[in-house]
Amino acid sequence: MDLAHARFGPMLKRFRGSRGLSQERLAEHAEVSPRHVSFLENGRAAPSREMVLVLASALDLPLRERNTLLVAAGFAPVYASSPIESATLEPVRRALDHLLRAHEPFGALVVDRDWNVVRMNAGATRLLGWALEGLTPPPEALANLLVAIFHPEALRPRIANFEEIASAMIERVEHELQLETDDARRARMTSLLGSLHDAPRGSAPSAGPALPFLPVRLRRGDRELRLFTTLTTLGTPLDVTAQELRIESYFPADADTERALRDLAGETFSA
Repeated sequence: MDLAHARFGPMLKRFRGSRGLSQERLAEHAEVSPRHVSFLENGRAAPSREMVLVLASALDLPLRERNTLLVAAGFAPVYASSPIESATLEPVRRALDHLLRAHEPFGALVVDRDWNVVRMNAGATRLLGWALEGLTPPPEALANLLVAIFHPEALRPRIANFEEIASAMIERVEHELQLETDDARRARMTSLLGSLHDAPRGSAPSAGPALPFLPVRLRRGDRELRLFTTLTTLGTPLDVTAQELRIESYFPADADTERALRDLAGETFSA
C-alpha cells in the first residue's frame, strides 16, 4: 500500500464519522457495497478518481475537503481555489456587491471561512458605528466578525443577548472544525476559540423549537436595536473560495428598530 492510499482510508473514515454515517449508510448513499467501503477504509482497495468524487458527494463534503480527499488518494485537486480579488471571481464579487446594495439600508457583510470580513455595505458600517460609539476596538476586532463579537472593547458589551450569540457562534465554529484537515488552521481556530474572553460553553438549549435565524439585540445606553441575522452562501459554486464565502444579513425585528436604522441612513419611515 502506497502512502497516498494509506492516508485516504483513515481520512474517509474520519469524514464518515463526522457525518454520523455507518459504512452501510455511506455505501447506500454512494451506491456501492459496504464491503467496498470497508476495503477502502482499511487500505485493502485503492479508489479510482471517480470513486473518490462519488464518496465525497455522498458525504456532502465542501469543495475544499473534496480536494483534500482527492489528494489523499493520490489525485490532483479538481476544484480551483482562487483569491477573492482575482479576475476569475470577478462575477462573484459583482454578485456579492449587488446583494449587499440590495439589502440597504440594513446591514450586511461577507466573511470568509475564518470569519474575516471581506466586504460590507454602508448599512453594516452605520450599524457598527452606532454600536461601537464610545468604545476603542482594536484593528483585529474590525477585521474579523468572531473577534468583534467576543472582544470586550468591541461588540461584546453592546450585545444584550451575548450568551445566546456566543454559544451559537462557538457551536458553529466547532461544527466546522469537525471536517478540518489542515492542522495549521485547526490550531489557529482552536487558539482563537480558547482566547475568547469568558465565552460561555455548553449553554443549555432554549426550551422552544430552534429558530431559522439568530436574534441579535444591540444595546447602547437606554436604546436597544432588535434584529435577527441570517447566514447564506452562494448557491452551488465550483470554486473553493466562493463556496466558503458567507453573507451575514441583519434585519430589523420590529418597527422601532426599522425606524432607527432608516433614521441612521437618513431615510424617512412610516409604519
